[in-house]
Amino acid sequence: MLTSDFNYALPEALIAQEPPAERGTSRMMVVHRREARFEHRRVTDLPEYLKPNDLLVVNDTKVFPARLNGVWQDTGGAVELLLTDPLAEGDWACISGSGRPVRAGLRAVFGQGTVVAEILEKTGEGTCRVKFHSDVPLMEALETIGKVPVPPYIHRTGDLRQSALDKERYQTIYARETGAVAAPTAGLHFTEALFDTLAAQGVARTAVTLHVGPGTFKPVKCTTVEAHQMDAERYTVSAATAAAVMQCKARGGRVVAVGSTSVRTLETVAAAHQGAVVAASGASSIFIYPPYTFQVTDAMLTNFHLPQSTLIMMVSALAGRELILAAYAEAIKERYRFFSYGDCMLIL
Repeated sequence: MLTSDFNYALPEALIAQEPPAERGTSRMMVVHRREARFEHRRVTDLPEYLKPNDLLVVNDTKVFPARLNGVWQDTGGAVELLLTDPLAEGDWACISGSGRPVRAGLRAVFGQGTVVAEILEKTGEGTCRVKFHSDVPLMEALETIGKVPVPPYIHRTGDLRQSALDKERYQTIYARETGAVAAPTAGLHFTEALFDTLAAQGVARTAVTLHVGPGTFKPVKCTTVEAHQMDAERYTVSAATAAAVMQCKARGGRVVAVGSTSVRTLETVAAAHQGAVVAASGASSIFIYPPYTFQVTDAMLTNFHLPQSTLIMMVSALAGRELILAAYAEAIKERYRFFSYGDCMLIL
C-alpha cells in the first residue's frame, strides 16, 4: 500500500493555532461507517450517540514541560533539549537542537544555571543520552523553566501568554500520569459537565496510560506503508481497566476509544493476549493501517490528522480509506479546524 494513498490537500489556514476560547465547544463530525454518511454536530452532542453499557476509554497521561532552552557552557551558543524518555540511573533520552554537533562531554546550562545537562553519548541523528544536574528535583525544575512542547505545526513566538495558555489547554482535565511530550488531543474536548452528562445516562469511563512521544509527529518517509517503523511508547493497563473493558464486551456494550493512543494501547494488549484485555505494561510499537481487524475498539473519538500520517492510516483502518478521505474533504469544505487544537470526529 502506498503512503501517498493517504494524502490530501489541506489549506494552511485550517490548522488550528490555538484552542477554542472555551474548552468543550468544538465541532464534531459524526461518521456513520455502515451508512457511509456524515453529520455536523458539536462535541456537546456526544451523549446523543452513546448508550448505557458503552464504555469510554481515555488516556490519562500527563504532558510535562519537556522543552528546555539554554546555552552551551563553553561557548554560550544556543541549545534546545526535548526530554523524551526516562532511562536507567536517572538519565534521559533527549532530542537536541543546536548549531553544533552534539558529543559526549558537552554541558548545557538552563534556567540561569539551576539545571545543567551533561551529554553522556550521542545515540542517533539529533538524539542523545543526558544526565541532568539540578538544584531541585528535575520535574520540579521543569515546571519553572521548561516549556510545553506543542507540535511543530503550532507556531509559537515565545509569548508568555501563549505559553501559559498551552500549559493549561494542551492538557486533558483528567491527566494524572506524568510522562508525555504530546497530548492525547481527542481528550482535550472533554469537560466535567460532559462527563457528568455521560455518567448520568449510564456511560462508564476508564483509563489507560500511554505516554505519547515525539514519534507521534514522525512523518512516514517510506514509499510504502508497510516499510514504516513506529517508535515505541510506554503504556500501562490496570487490572481495573482490563476488567471494565472485558465486562463491557460481555454485556454487549461498545468500547469507545478516546483518541489514537487509547486505541493503540487496547489493541496492543489484545494482540498479545488472544483478543483479551488484561492488566499489562510495556512499550507499544503497533502500527495500525488497512486492512486491520480491531479486537477491542468499536468506536472512536479522534481529531483530524496530518496527511500521510500513521494516525490517518489508523482511522482509515477503522472506517475505510475512501470514507475517511471523503470525510476529510467534507471537513475542509465545511472549514473544520484541524490537528491538535482543532475539531474532532466521532467514528461509529
